Amino acid sequence: MKIDGTAFRSLWLDETDRWSLRIIDQTKLPWAVEMPRLTTLDQVAHAISAMLVRGAPLIGATAAYGVAIAMRADPSDAALQQAITTLSATRPTAINLRWALNRMQSLLRDHPKAERAEVAYAEAAAICDEDVATNHAIGRHGLGLIRSRASAGRRVNILTHCNAGWIATVDWGTALAPIYLAHDEGIDVHVFVDETRPRNQGASLTAWELGKHGVKHTVIVDNAGGHLMQRGEIDMVIVGTDRVTNAGDVCNKIGTYLKALAARDNGIPFYVALPSSTIDWTIADGLTGIPIEERATTEVTTMTGRALDGSIATIRIVPKDSLVVNPAFDVTPARLVSGLITERGVCAASAAALSQMFPECGRQNAV
Repeated sequence: MKIDGTAFRSLWLDETDRWSLRIIDQTKLPWAVEMPRLTTLDQVAHAISAMLVRGAPLIGATAAYGVAIAMRADPSDAALQQAITTLSATRPTAINLRWALNRMQSLLRDHPKAERAEVAYAEAAAICDEDVATNHAIGRHGLGLIRSRASAGRRVNILTHCNAGWIATVDWGTALAPIYLAHDEGIDVHVFVDETRPRNQGASLTAWELGKHGVKHTVIVDNAGGHLMQRGEIDMVIVGTDRVTNAGDVCNKIGTYLKALAARDNGIPFYVALPSSTIDWTIADGLTGIPIEERATTEVTTMTGRALDGSIATIRIVPKDSLVVNPAFDVTPARLVSGLITERGVCAASAAALSQMFPECGRQNAV
């Protein structure tokens, strides 16, 4: 996608040092666009855990390059295992992280140590290229759903939660990919953007993305979505996800479950966009099987933004002695999901439909 007319992916190799990684620091958006250079395994791990990079597909791709950077420094078996262990611990919920690391480890352990760095960089690049193609395919399949809601001169209003756009992937995004394609096709599409407390990924990231692309959008507080659904102002909901079970349960940013409940109560379709790498074929029950990341309480007790004098400031919004809990994700049961938008098409959120859409994965899980 583009930033001020310049095409960008969300991560790329540095132009001068082709072994080091450049990222867009998402913690600085929308106030500044900073592109730090990552040169060590620890820097990559910090970028993931501190959410300089975030979004399940982007986490996986970044971790793959983290392994490559580690192999350049030390291609030994011990260093490979240390890289896998270090990166695995950064974010427990997003399944793409484990998927990418398993892919890298399975490939590298069969190669001579002298070849590991070169092979690792090539595989990380392949993961990135595949992610771009996959997300564009998700966009094409989701575009059909938006087209079906559009009629001559009629605006299609879509609600989304958190950020599942191009900066949450290598490019295009998942939930936002159909919206970008609809906009580019000339469909009158408008997005209601949940602010997505406590980190405000909707207000700070999704709104920034959509604005850069010229997509009409309105930022709303998280609790306004149900009200707008009741008033007939939402045509459909499209969200991303960090992990989907083999039975179709969906784990996404905290607050997604409440949107699904409101959508069901008001007869509004609730879609989840995801690449197949986000499906965890090893578990069926999302409530008991998916680990929910507990993040720092400061994400709830403080907020950062631009002050009236133009400076960037962090303020406390919760009384000092109040207890705080900060689960980062919740689970939406499959029964509340109207459909899963994947790179192979749209299917029901069920074990049977997923196995039919991805038979090779279903067979592997059965074994």
